[in-house]
Amino acid sequence: MVTKSEETELNRLESQVDNGGGGAWEYLCLVRKLKVRRSDKVLKHGLSILNDSKKRSSLGSEEWTLYEEVAIAAMDCQSLEVAKDCVNVLRKKFPESKRVGRLEALLLEAKGSWGEAEKAYSSLLEDNPFDQVVHKRRVALAKAQGNLSGAIEWLNKYLETFMADHDAWRELAEIYVSLQMYKQAAFCYEELILSQPTVPLFHLAYADVLYTLGGIENLLTAKKYYSSTIDLTGGKNTRALFGICLCTSAIAQFSKGRNKEDKDCPDLQSLATAALEKEYKQRASGKLTVLTSAFKSLKVSS
Repeated sequence: MVTKSEETELNRLESQVDNGGGGAWEYLCLVRKLKVRRSDKVLKHGLSILNDSKKRSSLGSEEWTLYEEVAIAAMDCQSLEVAKDCVNVLRKKFPESKRVGRLEALLLEAKGSWGEAEKAYSSLLEDNPFDQVVHKRRVALAKAQGNLSGAIEWLNKYLETFMADHDAWRELAEIYVSLQMYKQAAFCYEELILSQPTVPLFHLAYADVLYTLGGIENLLTAKKYYSSTIDLTGGKNTRALFGICLCTSAIAQFSKGRNKEDKDCPDLQSLATAALEKEYKQRASGKLTVLTSAFKSLKVSS
């Protein structure tokens, strides 16, 4: 994650370079270090260095890193001829490089040559089955074509080997949710909570999925995870507070004519509604009546 001071420095350098004050190389190095996406600027200022033989030669071995950086930026900006020229220079310099092979496959993707890109990635994986970047590009390739079932297949295959990749579990969960495959999404969030139990986002997403699934057991569990989200955020997650109210209302409907299913329901619900009312009074007092109306429709009160 980029810190505020790093972002300030990046913006300062960007403004300086844009206004002809120099420092293009320092700016490009910082963009690469922070892993931010400013493709139009990287393309413009990177080419200004690569097209100047004196500046280019002064970079030493970093020249090839810049060619790679500009190639990716050019693909992002659909300047495919520029990208092709950069990749060709790198291939000539490093004829056996798998890293250049990934760039060539990426260029095929950018051109929309899906079949050729898939063959290129398959070939790279034959040489190195543990190349995480290539595995993830195959997922991206499937998603770009709208083939979500293919993306699910590749992600599951990837996670068989790289089980600790939190980003992959999260992406898989989000695809499942988009396809309304909530039970499968719940499993992914369970894996994320087991590996990163202090991340409130995962608790919240898991609670949302369980609430959507419905049923008394799922609602009771969803409520617990909304509660843990509130705990982990110091009571500052509005979505989780609303989740408590929604679960309370739904559980009450299920519990009619039966023994109380949710014994701590009134206390927790009252705390949630009170916290929401306080939040609305401070930040959106004009919408307090809407909140009160929502509470009435849910049959909850502070």
